[in-house]
Amino acid sequence: MAHRLNVSGWVRNLSDGRVEAVFEGEKGDVERMVEFCRRGPVGAIIEGAQITWEDYKGEFTKFTIEH
Repeated sequence: MAHRLNVSGWVRNLSDGRVEAVFEGEKGDVERMVEFCRRGPVGAIIEGAQITWEDYKGEFTKFTIEH
């Protein structure tokens, strides 16, 4: 989804089952990415989301899955 929306940053699974992510891009694209995360992919169970907005920093050039 990040590639479709032209969003850069990263995502990773945490050991307690939560998912952490950082997104950068046009505000509307990032908002759509956040909305996707609130629903999750097919089969996902989303119990909640905590969103923190920050000023654009231009730190990322692509989207990666961190391990």
